[in-house]
Parts: sequence; structure tokens; C-alpha cells
Amino acid sequence: MKDIIYIKDLRVKTIIGIFDWERKTKQEVSIDMEFPFDCKKAAASDSIDDALDYKVITKAVIKFVEESSFQLQETLAEGIAALIKENFDVESLKLRISKPGALRGAKDVGLVIHR
Repeated sequence: MKDIIYIKDLRVKTIIGIFDWERKTKQEVSIDMEFPFDCKKAAASDSIDDALDYKVITKAVIKFVEESSFQLQETLAEGIAALIKENFDVESLKLRISKPGALRGAKDVGLVIHR
């Protein structure tokens, strides 16, 4: 079993949605990411070189999301997953994307993918 490194409730503003007003106004999305990672080597060496640098991953995700303009959360999620898997030493991930306040009466609405 591997350990899990996670980032919870990363808030980023982007163009997301299908309605005309959503294509003009940036909305906040919330992102959770989980990466299986064996932390033993990093713990033993106490070196970032042996760890998964979540700050670098987070900065790349923020840049990607801020520059994106998708209609669907599904497309945004797939783009983030591809970015992480293709550019970082991550074999798999769990990713949650939501749009807080998008539905009246609900705290948020979104999706969870495993890649």
C-alpha cells in the first residue's frame, strides 16, 4: 500500500460553464487532488529531491486552470489529470472538481475522477 499526498480545496478562478454569462465572468472552482506516493525514501533522506513536490504541481495546475476556458467541469478535470500525469512522476491520481454555489440550495456541484 502506498501513502497519499493530497491537496484540498485549491481555489482558482476560471471561465467555466455553458451559459452566456459564464463565458464572460470568471468563476471559482475548488480542486482536491490525491496522489499515491511511497513517502519512505523522502522521509529517510529528508530531501525534496526524493519527494513529490506538490508546490510545483499546484503552480502548474493553477496556471492551467486560470488560462483555461472550458464549458464542462469534465473537460477541465481531464485536462488537469493529463497535465499531472504527463509532466510529473505521478502514476495515478484522484481528482475532485466543483463549482461552489453553482446550484441554488447546494453548497457545490462537481465530479470525482480516478486516473
